[in-house]
Amino acid sequence: MIHTLFFDLDDTILWDKKSVKEAFRKTCALAQEKYDVDPEILETEVRKAAQELYASYETYAFTKMIGINPFEGLWGNFLDDQDDFRKMASIVPTYRKDSWVAGLRALKIQDEAFGAYLAEEFPRLRKESPFVYEGTFPILEKLQKHYKLLLLTNGSPDLQQTKLTITPEITDYFDHVIISGAFGKGKPAPEIFEHALETAGVNKDEVLMIGDNLMTDILGANRTGIKNVWINREDNTATDVQPTYEITHLDELFPLLEKLNKA
Repeated sequence: MIHTLFFDLDDTILWDKKSVKEAFRKTCALAQEKYDVDPEILETEVRKAAQELYASYETYAFTKMIGINPFEGLWGNFLDDQDDFRKMASIVPTYRKDSWVAGLRALKIQDEAFGAYLAEEFPRLRKESPFVYEGTFPILEKLQKHYKLLLLTNGSPDLQQTKLTITPEITDYFDHVIISGAFGKGKPAPEIFEHALETAGVNKDEVLMIGDNLMTDILGANRTGIKNVWINREDNTATDVQPTYEITHLDELFPLLEKLNKA
């Protein structure tokens, strides 16, 4: 019997990709107003610069282990009580500025002050752009009546809590919230899944992990022996990592759970 559901947060419940895209759209529109640049091209160049810069810092191995992507670095503050997060907190102001300055430079615009301005606008606009997938809250409300729900998310505690603060309805549905940066390892490490099992007080046969990321949510669940559901909203193809089940919308969980619990 399945008693407990582990949910990923970003791009499973929160539509993080859309939030980031919207923040880029609004920030790049400011550059379009001033310099008549193509905002899509500027976004592409800033993303490229950000990824290259992010990988060059001494904190990169840590961010990969915890599961913090370059675009979270463009708006997170990382005010966490841990040495690697303190290093990130000291790096990100320059990282943000350099990413936007490099993006402008790629479009032949030499304006460091304006790049610094855009670097500060992006975090503000990201916080103003929280998106949740349509129908998520009614689905969680219905699931909450029959299952224990646990949120298992990669990231900085400070940043993930910020996401939950600007979308405060989410935490009401969950009995526990586990953030990789607070635990010390991120998905797909089996240790964080084992910690989640211990926190929820269940064994692996009583749990279903639901997530969008094959290389973190699904791979980690597979390594821990936890049945899992890949929510594949973008019609991707699973290759190296095979989920136990696959759905395209969260409401498909209901017939799946009914089937599993009748077996």
